[in-house]
Amino acid sequence: MRELLLEMKNRRVDVWCGGAARLRGKIIKVENDVLYLKDDDGESCYVAVDKIAVVWEAREEEHRAGFVPVANNR
Repeated sequence: MRELLLEMKNRRVDVWCGGAARLRGKIIKVENDVLYLKDDDGESCYVAVDKIAVVWEAREEEHRAGFVPVANNR
C-alpha cells in the first residue's frame, strides 16, 4: 500500500479505512507509515497507512443523494 500511495503523490484520492467514513484529499507525502492528505479547504489529515483498506482516485464531480435527471428520449 505504501508504494502505491507514493506513486499517487500529488493526486486527489478517496481513502477508506472501514466503517462509514471516507477521506478525500491530495496526497502530500507518505512518511513513517503515515499518509499526509490536504483537503480542498487546505486542512491537513493524517492516516496510518496500515489502516487503509481501499484507495482510489477521486472523481471531479461529487455525487450526492437525490434524483438524477434523465434525458427525455421521445
